[in-house]
Amino acid sequence: MEEIPVKVAVRIRPLLSKEILHNHQVCVRLVPNTQQVIIGKDRVFTFDFVFGKNSTQDEVYTTCIKPLVVSLIEGYNATVFAYGQTGSGKTYTIGGGHIASIAEDEKGIIPRAIQELFQSISENHNIDFSVKVSYIEVYKEELRDLLELETSMK
Repeated sequence: MEEIPVKVAVRIRPLLSKEILHNHQVCVRLVPNTQQVIIGKDRVFTFDFVFGKNSTQDEVYTTCIKPLVVSLIEGYNATVFAYGQTGSGKTYTIGGGHIASIAEDEKGIIPRAIQELFQSISENHNIDFSVKVSYIEVYKEELRDLLELETSMK
């Protein structure tokens, strides 16, 4: 098995309406044609993938997650970890817009990965699959399994 290192992607979210009303400014700039961002005047950081404020859910999924789903189907494990302060766009990127009325282009990583995974399983009748999924939230140093019916803290 080929070793695959941890990859880090950064997605810069656009300002929310209320932030625009309060004259907030985006403090992160993309360096054109690179995988770098600039914070402040001159602090440059390099990542494996950088997505600007106009990036789409599909672009993030296709670039970062689709290769992981392909490796899942081949029998490997995969982990996706979203990190950021409250309100930074983690839930939107991972899950999408409001789940009840989610538009196709707003689907996040999880709905897209589930759809692709089970589509592939349904097309491979001669292979036995076992799917195990965890969806863990760490908030204020507490772990919560978001797939448990009882949302007790652990």
